[in-house]
Parts: sequence; structure tokens; C-alpha cells
Amino acid sequence: MRIDIITVLPEMLEGFVNTSILARAQKKGLVEIHLHNLRDYTKDKHRRVDDYPFGGFAGMVMQCQPIDDCIAALRAERDYDEIIFTSPDGEQFCQPVANELSMKENIIILCGHYKGVDYRIREHLITRELSVGDYVLTGGEIAAAAIADAVVRLVPGVLSDEQSALSDSFQDNLLAAPVYTRPADYKGWRVPDVLLSGHEAKIKEWELQQSLERTRRLRPDLLGEGES
Repeated sequence: MRIDIITVLPEMLEGFVNTSILARAQKKGLVEIHLHNLRDYTKDKHRRVDDYPFGGFAGMVMQCQPIDDCIAALRAERDYDEIIFTSPDGEQFCQPVANELSMKENIIILCGHYKGVDYRIREHLITRELSVGDYVLTGGEIAAAAIADAVVRLVPGVLSDEQSALSDSFQDNLLAAPVYTRPADYKGWRVPDVLLSGHEAKIKEWELQQSLERTRRLRPDLLGEGES
């Protein structure tokens, strides 16, 4: 899998994509992550990539030209399955979307900034718009990092224990069950006896019951029950 991230602040992402799981995935040759500074594609001598919006609205807007040229340069080298724009008014990014994207080969993520991008880019070049929540960030770099992290960890071979990803929250539209580790008794706080029993069937039953109970209590919307 290859992920190309277009941003005006590549320094915000350099440390993130070269650390922990993302770094190991790249070292294993399972994933490539490339950062592209949008200012390298502008024709403006001052390296500007934004301008005032028509209509007298507040804020600044990212221009078509540098984005179009950057995407065109990338598409000249390979085909892309998705060209994603991070936007607060996009489709909600969730685990099923992460699962879907993890099966793609090449993805571009365009980080929004300022007041957004010239809408013609969204109309003519973007194939999918994703939001990480109902709030506004200064830029799309944090959203791009979240998307890349959630997607890459699902690529086969990235995690040493692939079953771990399958038991994460939201994989079955349920929150994950509680987890514990040694010691079994800490200050009188005991691990549930069933987890120490070695009885696999009973442990699985407990895990499902806990997932259902936690989901019903904390996220009833995932069960279609609405807020309690």
C-alpha cells in the first residue's frame, strides 16, 4: 500500500509517519508513506498557495493550481484508488471505512487548511471526503495522521499479532471488552475469575457479554438503540 499526503505543513507529519507502527510498516516494505509540500507546486514566487475568497467571505482559500499540479504529478506515476480530502463536512471516518481503505493499493490524502480548498478541486479531483469528527481543526494534518494510522495497522503483516486488530472496538459494531494483565490481584483489585480459568468458551462468552454491556451503556447508537 502507498499513501501520499499533500500538506502545507509536512513538518507536522514527519515525526508521526516515521515512528512506531507506521515506521515499522514501512521498514517491512508493507507500506509507503510520502509527504508532499504543496508549496513546492505553486507558481507564486512567494510560494503562496492561498488567496482571498470571492464574495467577500472571511478567511483564506487554498488555490486550485498547486493542488491540481501536485495531484497531476502523482497520477502521472501511478493510478490511485482514492483521492481523499479531509474536511469537517465529509463522511464520518469510522472502523468500516478504515477496513475498506486498508484493502486499497494507492491513496492520496489532501489536508485541508485555512478556510478550505477552492470547491472546484472537490468537484473535479476528490473522490472521497472524510471527517474525523464534528469539530473544526486548524488544518487537516491531524485528520490525515488519524486516517493513515487506522488504515495502516490493518494491512496484513503490519501488526505482529493480527488477531489484535480484529478484536478492536468497532470491528463488530461493538466496543471492546475490558482487558487486564499481571498481577491478578493488585491492592485487592482482582481480575475477573473467568479470565484466570483457562476455559476458552467461557472467556469468549464473557468477552461478548462485556462488549454488549459496555456498548449499550456507552454507545447505544451502535446498537441502534439511540441515546439512553
